Amino acid sequence: MKILVTGSAGFIGGYLVEELLANGYEVIGIDNYSKYGKVQRSYDNHPKYHFIKGDAKDVDLLKLLISDCDQIVALAAMIGGISYFHKFAYDLLAENERITAATFDAAIWAFKNKKLAKINVLSSSMVFESTDIFPTPEGAQFKSPPPLSTYGFQKLATEYFAKGAYEQYGLPYTIIRPFNCVGIGEGKALCDEDIYSGNIKLALSHVVPDLVQKVLKGQDPLHILGNGNQIRHYTYGADLAKGIRLCIEKKEAINEDFNLSTDKSTTVLELAKMIWDKINKDKPFRYVSEQPYKYDVQKRVPDVSKAKKLLGFVADTPLDVVLDEIIPWIKKQIELGNM
Repeated sequence: MKILVTGSAGFIGGYLVEELLANGYEVIGIDNYSKYGKVQRSYDNHPKYHFIKGDAKDVDLLKLLISDCDQIVALAAMIGGISYFHKFAYDLLAENERITAATFDAAIWAFKNKKLAKINVLSSSMVFESTDIFPTPEGAQFKSPPPLSTYGFQKLATEYFAKGAYEQYGLPYTIIRPFNCVGIGEGKALCDEDIYSGNIKLALSHVVPDLVQKVLKGQDPLHILGNGNQIRHYTYGADLAKGIRLCIEKKEAINEDFNLSTDKSTTVLELAKMIWDKINKDKPFRYVSEQPYKYDVQKRVPDVSKAKKLLGFVADTPLDVVLDEIIPWIKKQIELGNM
């Protein structure tokens, strides 16, 4: 099977391409390097990986690439940490809509004229930004108020693109919602502003790498956004990639939507202490609270039973193990001047 992955050079894309190649797929990747610049991957020279530097808004290029593909994974998007939602409130909506429309135009064409069997759409847990249903099951997006951020609203729109393409053209789909993906491979985005937390300049505005960076650089007391009671489900990138692969493979995934996440809840304060204790083994944990961002959702708890039942998917890598991988990687990035 041949898979087209848009946004293949991104954070999740790195894990996904590796997972697909390891399971025998042929992969075509497209990315314009707009987020991080050119990045090197361990699989760049893999015989079954074909990378094209290009813009996912280019419908003609997408048609060329998708013409002999069996499925497409629509990953390409402007995406970043919470500060990104503020800085690019309009662009996140406009640019991502252009990417989404181009991707669906190409997919509908390939479904009608070539051999494309399905589109796999990467949505986001942010579609549940305004929900008060916990744990949040698939379908809650229809019962909850719309997302407040333009990013969350646009991700909800991608789900309606899938719904509309199926209703009008019969294009099969799977909607995939990752929850707080964590792992290695995130760098400072080319368009990021310098943002300070206490005396430390942040690189990502993503909670795990930013907390690790601040502790590694000796911040004491540690600065955290808000009171630290925000609940998240930190899901390892390699687990998420496996879940996306199962969405591609399983017939049970056709015309369904899935929350892909660990079932383990962790507060920001619990996360901060875990990181602190791994780096500062004999030093008492101290912290102070900073003013949180506007779109800092207080509770994000997914219902993961549907993915387990229909796909057999469980994200079971403990956060403690993931941190043992992330901390030395970020330490190396700091030494290299990348953070």
